[in-house]
Amino acid sequence: MADVIADPELDPTATYAVDPTRARTLAARVVASPGGEQHVSHTPMTGAPLASLPVSTPQDVTVAIATARAAQRAWARLSVEQRGKVLLRFHDLVLERQVELLDLIQLEAGKARSHAFEEVADCAIVARHYARKAPAYLKDLKVPGGIPVLSQTVVGHRPKGVVGIVSPWNYPLSLAITDALPALMAGNAVVLRPDQQSSLTALAGHELLLEAGLPEGVFQVVLGPGSSTGQAIVDQADYVCYTGSTPTGRVVGQAAAKRLVGFSLELGGKNAMYVAADADVPRAVKGAIRACFASAGQLCISAERLLVHRDVYGEFVTQFVEAVEAMKLGTDLAYGYDMGSLVGQSQLDTVTRHVEDARSKGAIVLTGGRARPDIGPFVHEPTVLSGVTETMACRNDETFGPVVSIYEVGSDDEAVAFANDTEYGLNASVWTRDVGRGREIASRIQTGTVNINDGYAAAWGSVGAPMGGMKASGIGRRHGREGILKYTESQNVTAQHLVGFGGLPGVPEDKYAQGMSVALRAMKALGFK
Repeated sequence: MADVIADPELDPTATYAVDPTRARTLAARVVASPGGEQHVSHTPMTGAPLASLPVSTPQDVTVAIATARAAQRAWARLSVEQRGKVLLRFHDLVLERQVELLDLIQLEAGKARSHAFEEVADCAIVARHYARKAPAYLKDLKVPGGIPVLSQTVVGHRPKGVVGIVSPWNYPLSLAITDALPALMAGNAVVLRPDQQSSLTALAGHELLLEAGLPEGVFQVVLGPGSSTGQAIVDQADYVCYTGSTPTGRVVGQAAAKRLVGFSLELGGKNAMYVAADADVPRAVKGAIRACFASAGQLCISAERLLVHRDVYGEFVTQFVEAVEAMKLGTDLAYGYDMGSLVGQSQLDTVTRHVEDARSKGAIVLTGGRARPDIGPFVHEPTVLSGVTETMACRNDETFGPVVSIYEVGSDDEAVAFANDTEYGLNASVWTRDVGRGREIASRIQTGTVNINDGYAAAWGSVGAPMGGMKASGIGRRHGREGILKYTESQNVTAQHLVGFGGLPGVPEDKYAQGMSVALRAMKALGFK
């Protein structure tokens, strides 16, 4: 156990809490007015106070952005290879210091340790990818000019300036830090507002970037409510990256669009997992456990709807329910648990409301269905429902908890129609022994990512490919080429030689037009693009 955590084995009266000295060290990096308001966060593991951290005012955000803007100029002048060295050092530090990071993730988000490790691995993978691939992504590109040979065109990618990131609580390391890495690699500065529930983890990630060699001022952190501190970032940054709910995402998008600044949004999901007739059922059952209950279902790309072909429905349901009932729940800072806690009372209330609403309207609770205060104050059993109908809240609304509805379907076409029958379009999963068939099915599902024979991690971990949502699940992409170019402005620089556009000295306009027409036809015939 990391030194940051009070150890109950050494002090039986201790509850899981961050050492106050360590919390003050992390808080010292927050841009906030001295003597201002403080926010006390609580750990979902026990409900006990976790840390007291400063609250940044909108005026503090203005200071943070000004500081970042001044530091960005020197940072952008460094070569992309030099910036990449910082990310590679950060990669190593994340892996070396993972014990503290895992403790903080668990303490703030409540998830099982194996699910917390996904965030550590994600940071390392994304850091390595952009450190190694950004030079190619950002390289100047020569393209054909208007007049072959005589027009020489180069497309470059210039940093936006200051990127504002507003991140949620459910993945406190991944979603605070990995969106910042490509922004930094592109030569931008970053101002981050992590959720108040998960500020310590974000600050620890920020600290490691500074230790890795990121210059002072390039990455600023502010803390506070989304309605004030977060909104101040949206109102002032040169580009906005937001991850959270769809209703709030609409507000963020409208505010950024009004200022004519770019933005990307990853929002809600009501994701489906389809088990086809030829699926490997035991493998699909194991995959469904993780797809539905990782981070207690508090994952935008988790599966909340299981669509199972009638040929394997009975076999799958029997094995799945047995597997869910065998899951080990716990809130210890140790490996060995299949699921941890919800983040707080609000999430527990939503889960309880969805389950009770479905039960009262005729749904069958195949397993689970109740809170487990004996394990933790916000723990809810993994729950499987059947007989869910359109009248029930959990049919179409995102639960964001350990609740999955299971439906029998008669064909691939029916499964595709069901998967698409939602306003969301974030992630999907298809299980089949025939990967070619799986790809065909996937091509008809209206989601930004589709995993074949995996729930979500395969697509998420393939960071060279884009990740994001269709429909009400968002705009823009993270990861891959799109995930870094969104933080840049494309610039066309063309040098014209000898003959220019718009006419030649001493040549009548009509003769010029006739000559250009002949040249254009010749270029088409010769295959010029």
